Parts: sequence; C-alpha cells; structure tokens
Amino acid sequence: MAIQTLNPATNEVIETFQALSAGEVNRKLEAAQEAFQSWKKTGFEERARYMNKCADLLEQDAEKYGRIITLEMGKPLKAAIGEVRKCASACRYYAENAADFLKDEEIETSASRSLISYEPLGVVLAVMPWNFPFWQVFRFAAPALMAGNVGVLKHASNVPQCALAIEEVIREAGFPENVFQSLLVESKDVDAIIENDIVKAVTLTGSEMAGSKVAEKAGQQIKKTVLELGGSDPFIVLEDADLEQASSIAVQSRMVNTGQSCIAAKRFIVVESIANDFLKQMKQKMAALKTGNPLEEECDYGPLARVDLAEELEKQVQETIEKGAEVVLEGGRSDKNSAYFKPMILKNVKPGTPAYEDEMFGPVASVMIVKDEQEAINLANDHRYGLAGSVWTKDKERGLKVARQVESGAVFVNALVASSPEMPFGGIKKSGYGRELSYIGIREFVNQKSIWVG
Repeated sequence: MAIQTLNPATNEVIETFQALSAGEVNRKLEAAQEAFQSWKKTGFEERARYMNKCADLLEQDAEKYGRIITLEMGKPLKAAIGEVRKCASACRYYAENAADFLKDEEIETSASRSLISYEPLGVVLAVMPWNFPFWQVFRFAAPALMAGNVGVLKHASNVPQCALAIEEVIREAGFPENVFQSLLVESKDVDAIIENDIVKAVTLTGSEMAGSKVAEKAGQQIKKTVLELGGSDPFIVLEDADLEQASSIAVQSRMVNTGQSCIAAKRFIVVESIANDFLKQMKQKMAALKTGNPLEEECDYGPLARVDLAEELEKQVQETIEKGAEVVLEGGRSDKNSAYFKPMILKNVKPGTPAYEDEMFGPVASVMIVKDEQEAINLANDHRYGLAGSVWTKDKERGLKVARQVESGAVFVNALVASSPEMPFGGIKKSGYGRELSYIGIREFVNQKSIWVG
C-alpha cells in the first residue's frame, strides 16, 4: 500500500512511499528491543550528549526541516521554522534535567533504606498527528529517550517526510541505531503493533475517536497509555480586561497553525458589557490577516492540511448557521477544490450545534455572550473537552480565582495558551489523560519501582 504526501497549497503530489509490510514492522520492533537492551544501560551524561547534538542539528537546519513541514501540511514557513526551533528547546531541557528528574528518591520508612527508583519500560509506540509534525514527536521523544526508553513512531499518513526527517535528525545526532525508528504504516496497522509483546506502552496525540480506539486496544493488552485528544478551549473575557491585548491574543490564538491546534482558543466567552467593543476589535484584526503561498514571508495563514478537512469544517459552519448562529466575519471556502479556508467569526452559537458541542479544527471563532463571571465559568465548563483555556482580566488575583474553577488541564491568565518544556501538558474529561513535558511527563513511561532494604 502506498503512502502519499500531498502539498495542500497546490494539491500536487510531492512523493509516494511504500508502506511497510507486517514482516518489516516486526523486524523493526525486534531491532528496537535489541537496541533497548544496551540503551537502558547508558548513563544520563551520554544520553544528554546525543540530545544536545540533536538540538544543535534542529537549530542549524531549522529552515530545511521547516520547508518539509510547510510543503506537507501547509503551515506558513515562518511558523514551521519556529516549530523546529522549539523542538531544540525541549531537547536541551531534558538533556539538562533528566538525571535530576529520575534520580533515586529516598523515602523515610522503618527499613534500613527505602527508595523509589525510576527505570525505563522499553519500546514505546508514539502515534502522532500532522498539525505540529515535529513538536508533537519531540515532546515525546526527548523525555522518552532521556529516560532510557526507545521509541517507534507511527506518524500521520500525510506527513511521511516529516517522520523520516525526525528519524534522520536523531540518527545524525549520534543516537545508537534503532533507538528511534519511524514506521511508515497505515492506521489499520496500529492494532497489531500494540499487540506485539515488544511494545510496552503507547502515547497518542490526536482525535477523540483515535484515542478511544488506541486506549481500547492497549487496555486489552494491559499497556500504559497517555492520550492528548481534542479541545474546545474557552477564552474568557471579563468586563475589566484590557481589550486591546485580549482581542489581539484572541486572533493569534484562534489562528495559530491556521486554527488547527488542539489548544487554540475556540469558544470566546465575553461578558456582555464589553462584548461589542471586543467583537469590533477582534473582527478588524482577524480580517487584516493575509493568506497566500505559505512559503512566502507575508503569509499569515496557509491552507488547511487537506481538502477533506476544509470540507468538514465547512459543513460544521453551515449547520451551526442553519441552527441560529450569526455571522460576524464572512469567510470560508471560495474554491471547492482547495484546502484554503478564510477566517470566520460566529456569535450567538447555540447548544446542540457543531460550533458549541464539537471541536472546530480551523479558523472559525465562536463568540458567546454572558452576563457575568459566574455564567462565563459555567459556560466554559459546559463541554466534554477540558484541555486548556484562558482568562482575561486586569485583576490577576481574580484571574487566578477564575482559573481554578475552569475544568481544564491548563488555564492561562492574560497570556496565550502554549506548551513549554517546563510545564506539564495534557487534558481531562474527553481531552485525554496523562501528561507530557515537565518532570511529570518524563515519569509517565518509567517503572516507578519501590525498593526496600531490610
């Protein structure tokens, strides 16, 4: 079976790859297991040396790898280069901190000595999405490899060149052969990989449906999983917010990666006393954004990653409008054969519509007007997702108080929601479970072993 990579800006086929056979996959898994037997015995200093070299290569060749991202999934080149450089920061963070995060933890007990030892599990399968095709992988790979695990990657089928490029970076950094491998396989092949006894755990970033299927199969095999799934993040604007700042970040957050981000703000919950002013500023700023060739500097947003994704978003918008939503900013698709989708703003979005109930994975903002702070909190929590959110107010203590009441894996006060190596990342409810990044993330795929010396 062929795996094809298509440039969403032009609909042109870039390259075609042959999917691995079941036998080839099994041989790669066996090679990964063999690599683990020696890799787990290496010291943190040696691992850090390779990881820092990985960071050097990512920074040195950021434009080269950024172009691959742009050509495969349409992200503007300047953003793609930024993504590659962000991966370098994760590599350096874990190179510097992994030894401390995973050192033996002495515990006071009645024993002569008792401790918690953090030991690698083995081969970890990563099932990763196309929207941040480098960052999603490195935020798994950097902590996993530094912990002494080895990784196998099943990347999204529309970014095979990114998958191979990541393997290339890790190999050229000096990591031993087969410590990290990209498996060019189809989604239907994932079950068999999870069933293989060599694979000890699975991490997935993707849709709610994909996460459910992977969790079910891993559960049958009694294997640990970490899931980072969908989000419909609330962006709460209180009456005392700085509207210039809030409206600017609102547009930035909704439009990051052309709206194709799980932690992009999607539901803008605005107190009615300032709603008109906020909407006016947001509309003006969003309408000013420029599209075009994502390889060119002046392009603010590119196409969606595939034509079918633009079609699905269009259907969601149409159904939401048919059920009573008002269009504040006209946009959408002008060419039915294109993946380009102009930004839109909807307001008076009703329960039971796609914009209210589901994740709008593209440049469509849903504005909901509420009477006060408590109604804003209630509306923010009225969703099956709980990945991230933000609160906007000039009173930081008030913002912190509201943040504690929002049911979410992360809440930012007066700041753009973003992931960073230092802070744990993940969701609650249907947005998944487990955490990536920080010291918490590196401990997800280790045996937290209790050792008792009598």
